[in-house]
Amino acid sequence: MAFGTMNGGNRPPPLSEINVVPLVDVMLVLLVIFIITAPLLTHSVKVDLPKASSNPNITQPDHIEFALREDATLYWNGEPVAMDQLASRFAATAQQNPNIELHIRADGHVHYEYVARVMSIAAKAGLVRIGFVTDPSKQ
Repeated sequence: MAFGTMNGGNRPPPLSEINVVPLVDVMLVLLVIFIITAPLLTHSVKVDLPKASSNPNITQPDHIEFALREDATLYWNGEPVAMDQLASRFAATAQQNPNIELHIRADGHVHYEYVARVMSIAAKAGLVRIGFVTDPSKQ
């Protein structure tokens, strides 16, 4: 029972070329689809956008500039303050203006423990708008 011979003398060798006809057919179909849908994408919705003025907003909201130095000294708007005075000052400020912002400017080498402690005291006193001031030029 022989299924075939070992010498393939009368058979042609297998083709090693890529048949590109199906690829061309697919590309032509995609081209037709893009030609039909491209004009539909150029329609836009007309929106009446507000006009912006080029004048800067001079009025700034009240805020507290709070600074922490590397040696754990604290500054409230430029004047030195002790850690035990913070709770009463934050509470008094929050009573006067509950929407006041606290801008924390911490030295790059200050321990995070001090920053977290100041943030905790401020949050307990009622200040909810707390932000960090950074210098983008130092990178």
